[in-house]
Amino acid sequence: MSESSSPGSERRLLWLLAAVQFSHLMDFMIVMPLGPDFMRLFGISAAQFGVLVSAYTLASAVMGLLGVLWLDRFDRKRTLLALYAGFIAATLMCGAAQSHTALLVARTLAGACAGLMGAVVMAIIGDLVPPERRGRAIGTVMTSMGLSAVVGVPLGLGLASLWGWRMPFWAIGALASTVWLCLWKVLPAINRHLSAPREQGPDGTLTSLWTPSLALGWLLTFSVVVSSFLLIPYLSPYMVGNLGLSSAHLPWVYLGGGAATLLCTRWIGRMTDRHGPVRILGSLLIGTMVPHLLFTHLPPSPFPVVALVFALFMSLTSSRVIPTIALIASRVPPSVRGRYLAVNMAASDGASGIAAWMSGLMISTAPGGALEGFGQAGWIAVGVSAFSLCILWTFGRSAVRLSAAPT
Repeated sequence: MSESSSPGSERRLLWLLAAVQFSHLMDFMIVMPLGPDFMRLFGISAAQFGVLVSAYTLASAVMGLLGVLWLDRFDRKRTLLALYAGFIAATLMCGAAQSHTALLVARTLAGACAGLMGAVVMAIIGDLVPPERRGRAIGTVMTSMGLSAVVGVPLGLGLASLWGWRMPFWAIGALASTVWLCLWKVLPAINRHLSAPREQGPDGTLTSLWTPSLALGWLLTFSVVVSSFLLIPYLSPYMVGNLGLSSAHLPWVYLGGGAATLLCTRWIGRMTDRHGPVRILGSLLIGTMVPHLLFTHLPPSPFPVVALVFALFMSLTSSRVIPTIALIASRVPPSVRGRYLAVNMAASDGASGIAAWMSGLMISTAPGGALEGFGQAGWIAVGVSAFSLCILWTFGRSAVRLSAAPT
C-alpha cells in the first residue's frame, strides 16, 4: 500500500490508527473513573490524584516539545512503532506498580510516549488524506474516544471489579501489543515529507514554526483543552460524592457518555468538512458552556438525569478536538507537519495537566466524600471557552500560511 492508496485502503488505515488511539486513550481515561479507588487504596487526596493525572499529560507535553527537534526526520511508520513499543512497556509497568510512587513513574513514562504517538497519527492523516476529507478522517480516528468510553472504560472497570485495579492495565498492554503487530504488517512506509523542500539553513524549519499565525493555533488548542480538563478528571469523584451515584453506576454512566461521543464525533467530522472547521468549532465552544455549568451545579439527582447530562457534557466537549485539529493541520506543509503537531500535542497535554493541577488546588474533599469548589471550576471553564472564541476569531481570520506547499 502506497501513500496514494485507494479509498478502501484509506479507510482500513484510518481504523488501524483509530485502534492506536483507542489503546492510549483507554490507558489515559481508565485512571479517572478509578479515582475513588486510588484515593482510598493509596490514601491520597484529590490534589495528589490530580498530580497522578497530570503526570501523564505533562510528560507528554515535554516530549512533544522535544519532538520538534526530530519528529519529521524519519519515516512516520518507524517512528510510530518505536513510540508505541515504549507505551506498551510503560503500561505494563503501571499494572506491576506496587506503590503510588511507582504508579506515578509508570504513568509519566506512558504519557511521554503517548503524546508523540498522537502527533504522528495526526501527521499521517495530514500526509495521506486531502483537505476536503480531512475532517471526516479525523472524526473516524477520534471515534476511538467514544469507543474507549463505550467499550474500554466499562470493560476496564468490570475487570477491575473482578480482579483488581491492575487488570485493566494488563489488558490494555495485551491489546496494544496486538495492534503493534498489525501496524508493523499493514502500515506502509510514510516518508514523502522527507523529500519535501525545506527552508534554507540548519534551523530554517524550526524558525518557521514560530510565526505569530501558527503560534495562535497552539494557543487555541491550549485554551480549548484547559476549559475541558478543569472538570474532566474529577467527574467520577463528583458523581459519587456529590450527585449520589454509587461506584457500580459509573460504568453505565461512561457507557452512555461514550455512546453519545461515538455518534457525535463522526457527525461532527462530516459537518467540519461541509461547513468549515472555524464555524463548527465556534458553535461547539458556545454549545459546551451550557453542560459545563449544568453539570457542575447539578444537585443530587436520579441516575437517568445524571447519565443524560453526562452524555451531553462528554459528546460536545470531546468533539471539539476534530475541528481544532482540522483547522490547524491545514496551516502547515508536510515537511514540518509532524513537528508542528508535536508542539500542538504538547500544548494540549500541557493544558490538560495544568488544568487538572489547577482544579486540584481549587477543589477539596469534604469529610463525607463530596467535592467542594467544583462549581467554581465550572465557571472558570466557561470563561476559558469564551477566551477560546476570541482566539478562534483571530486565528480564523488570519490568511497567513507557512508556505505555498500543498497541505
